[in-house]
Amino acid sequence: MQLRPGHVLDTTTLDVPVEAVPAEQVLDGAPATGAVELGSVGGVELGVWEMTAGGMRDVETDEVFVVVAGRAEVVVEGEDGDGPPLRLAPGTVGRLRAGTRTRWSVTEPLRKVYLLGR
Repeated sequence: MQLRPGHVLDTTTLDVPVEAVPAEQVLDGAPATGAVELGSVGGVELGVWEMTAGGMRDVETDEVFVVVAGRAEVVVEGEDGDGPPLRLAPGTVGRLRAGTRTRWSVTEPLRKVYLLGR
């Protein structure tokens, strides 16, 4: 799917197919994730990502995102200990850095619009 100039898209109703998170990443429950790429703008990838309830570990890419639905907490793991939980809810804007290790705990299916650096 491509978001063409001069058009709009309701990200809350977009079909985002999800697949089970690999077992080695699962921390809690049976989370699943999926994404739909919408194209690129100025060399930056635009898309929608979703995660069902549950917990998982991840390694991030350079990303800015806006949460459009759901609730979650993300813990950024650091060499000197973990940072405080980032509380995500509709309207939250966040930024993650490439290589950052995170733990995601989703309590309500989470959907975000993302911009990824290439």
